[in-house]
Amino acid sequence: MLKTFVYRLYPSKPQARRLDSTLETCRRWYNQCLAERRDAYQQRGETAGKFAQLAKVKEYKALNPHAKGIHSHVLQVVVSDLDKAFQAFFRRVKAGETPGYPRFRGRNRFDSFGFKEYGNGFKADGRRLRLSGIGRVAVRWNRPLEGQIKTVRIWRRAGKWYACFACETEATPLPATGREIGVDVGIASLITTSEGAKEPHPGWYRAAQRMLRVRQRCVARQKKGSASRRKAVLALQRQHERIANARKDYLKKLAHRLITQYDRIALEDLRITNMVRNRRMAKSILDAGWGCFVRRLTSKAAEAGRVVLLVDPRNTSKTCSRCGHIFATLSLSDRRIDCGCRLSLDRDHNAAVNILKRAGQARWGVSGSLDSLPQEAAPL
Repeated sequence: MLKTFVYRLYPSKPQARRLDSTLETCRRWYNQCLAERRDAYQQRGETAGKFAQLAKVKEYKALNPHAKGIHSHVLQVVVSDLDKAFQAFFRRVKAGETPGYPRFRGRNRFDSFGFKEYGNGFKADGRRLRLSGIGRVAVRWNRPLEGQIKTVRIWRRAGKWYACFACETEATPLPATGREIGVDVGIASLITTSEGAKEPHPGWYRAAQRMLRVRQRCVARQKKGSASRRKAVLALQRQHERIANARKDYLKKLAHRLITQYDRIALEDLRITNMVRNRRMAKSILDAGWGCFVRRLTSKAAEAGRVVLLVDPRNTSKTCSRCGHIFATLSLSDRRIDCGCRLSLDRDHNAAVNILKRAGQARWGVSGSLDSLPQEAAPL
């Protein structure tokens, strides 16, 4: 399996200028390839394919003085990135979704470039990372690399530089615990489990809104194109980065706890894109990071040999977990379930129990049990 390791880079001022120059050259090459594909189709009805554009990398390096010191693999990765954008575009067209034709990238809309072969353009050199055309860049190795390094992506975010290594590693299954759990995600509580445990919603974005308003006012008061505006934008970006890092750290630790304690985890297969159309709840839903939590949980489950099941979310909160009665008039303000079968339970706890039951019914039949899970079942 492939696993990504991210490290902070600390380039010197000359190295930072070369990184910026490389990024700008890649952006221009991306736009040039996109314009070639567009013009070939609109003017001649032809398709400019990936391999035809890869063959033009040498020509581009010979004609562009800024590209001469850049490794060929960097420009080839740009062509591959554009081809992936077109593949996603055609996939959305076939699926009947909003197509979203690939766009030309402005200076603030292109933030990474990559090398595709370890030892050919990049290499770990002691405590530093040697990059072709850049030099030996200082790295904060906050944890050891695992497995075999395949590729690296150099990424700029909020004025900082990062190296993202894709490494091929072996899965390390955790010892079985014999336990399963249902998890209901929410706003009042970030998650509620079928055992009744709750995790509070920290509300990272709402807690930082006051400082964000200050930063945004500073940006609005500066003249466009000025150095002071660039500094204000950078400060705003770093404030958003702190919020995102705090959310990501919390969700990663929460997913780790669940993975280490349970063999099988059931969650709702929520359509978050549709849910955020509700203007009153959109901010809280996005701040909770449900999608990030599910992605982290499923990826760690694949590595640890656990199973994550996504079930149909319909009426999990409105159905009595004991007798199956559906409360048609239950509203969001009703926080408890009081049923005629003498069940009185917290609304989210009841939903988590239903999620766990529904996972067993969907996977192994109504009479099946989670204990009958076959060992060869692959995590989602």
